[in-house]
Amino acid sequence: MYVVESKGGAIACMLLALFFLGTWPAVMTLLERRGRLPQHTYLDYSITNLLAAVIIAFTFGEIGKSTHEAPNFSTQLSQLSDNWPSVMFAMAGGVVLSLGNLSTQYAWAFVGLSVTEVITASITVVIGTTLNYFLDDKINNAKILFPGVGCFLIAVCLASAVHSSNADDNRAKLSCLPSDDKHRSVAADTTQSGEAFPVKERKAKFGTADFLVELENRRAIKVFGKSTLIGLAITFFAGLCFSLFSPAFNLASNDQWHTLKKGVPNLVVYTAFFWFSVSCFVLAIILNVTFLYHPVLDLPRSSLKAYINDWNGRGWALLAGLLCGFGNGLQFMGGQAAGYAAADAVQALPLVSTFWGILLFGEYRKSSRRTYVFLASMLLMFIVAVAVLMASAGHRK
Repeated sequence: MYVVESKGGAIACMLLALFFLGTWPAVMTLLERRGRLPQHTYLDYSITNLLAAVIIAFTFGEIGKSTHEAPNFSTQLSQLSDNWPSVMFAMAGGVVLSLGNLSTQYAWAFVGLSVTEVITASITVVIGTTLNYFLDDKINNAKILFPGVGCFLIAVCLASAVHSSNADDNRAKLSCLPSDDKHRSVAADTTQSGEAFPVKERKAKFGTADFLVELENRRAIKVFGKSTLIGLAITFFAGLCFSLFSPAFNLASNDQWHTLKKGVPNLVVYTAFFWFSVSCFVLAIILNVTFLYHPVLDLPRSSLKAYINDWNGRGWALLAGLLCGFGNGLQFMGGQAAGYAAADAVQALPLVSTFWGILLFGEYRKSSRRTYVFLASMLLMFIVAVAVLMASAGHRK
């Protein structure tokens, strides 16, 4: 199997993972804003997310000669009766990641792409990185690592300030519209079949009250009149889930709690990632099929037949799954070499998500100066945080 051995190679994996993991949420948000049901999108996403793990396992996991200490993926896959405790840790990590990803899909509509990613990523680092530091036998430089964690904690506070300030800006914009305009239909901007992708171009400019109304009428999850506390609660729950998946994967691949019998090799990163992705896939299918028939947050009821026939935006959803799958795989490959605490630097993915949010969705256009100050401060803190976490990288013996 292929093993990332150098610190430089580990950092390269982290940077590529950072781009992938910051881009897939933007793709999912794009589909929701164009009216595609999140249940349909997530089912498509789940398929290619698992496919990415299979591709990584049968390529990187099969390179080179298999040995007892470092078996190839296919060899270790047949040893389930010996390494099942580590497999359980890997699958537990996949379960909490699936719950976190599913939660953020709904939080994006309420809180926005940028703020959701900032809060979840910061909680992940504050809790997850601390756990990984001790699980990795403190191979990362604590004097560098924990100031980086502190930067992420500050970023949570700044993200909350951005969200509050931007919500005030939006309320001020909408207050200038007649009440009838806030509920007007935008059917003229979409196709008669109700497709997720309108044929005509958007008429309203980013950041205007008209744009906010058009977005509300077009999107799948309606947020007008609902408390933003719903979105924040979902976001914090997602953050707690995300903070546990990396430590669980760490336990699966390094067996710090000595659950394996003497002489049984640890799970290689590719085997752990495969089982991790399998559990993530199974839970996602169960929950989203349930949500088809019993939707949440006032979404319309759907069915398996409607999902199968919904091809609008399916290619984008499949792409999102590949991006997330390869991003997670690269994160774990880098973490196995440089320490999972340092690999949590990929949680600076809001830098990428915010870029896409502003470019594609017009987030924070025509906002107040106060919002821009908070936004700039938040992004600056993230730049500092990712640099500090990467500087703390150690080397696993």
